Amino acid sequence: MIDVTQNAARQLRHLLDAQKQTAGKGLRVQIMKGGCSGLHYEMTLDEKKTGDAVVERDGVEFFIDNESASYLRGATLDFRDGLTGSGFQIVNPNASRTCGCGTSFEATPSA
Repeated sequence: MIDVTQNAARQLRHLLDAQKQTAGKGLRVQIMKGGCSGLHYEMTLDEKKTGDAVVERDGVEFFIDNESASYLRGATLDFRDGLTGSGFQIVNPNASRTCGCGTSFEATPSA
């Protein structure tokens, strides 16, 4: 499925701790149509839905719907905080091309 780094888990824990009523919530990572290259990543705090794959890391959960799972197989979710910006980032081996913004990609034909 998707590999989640310790930094990503730590940041999600920080986000959940800052919210009220976070029981059962985690980070939904999904692929949507749109963006410069045809597909883009969306991430939201959400609850598990029927059919979701769940990746647990350091006591927090990441949810991936069935349609997005094939695009994210073998990908790594990280959180980076640097001079050029901070946020969750995905390194995806299924992306044959990405745009400059880093959130939009074109999938390889097998994905």
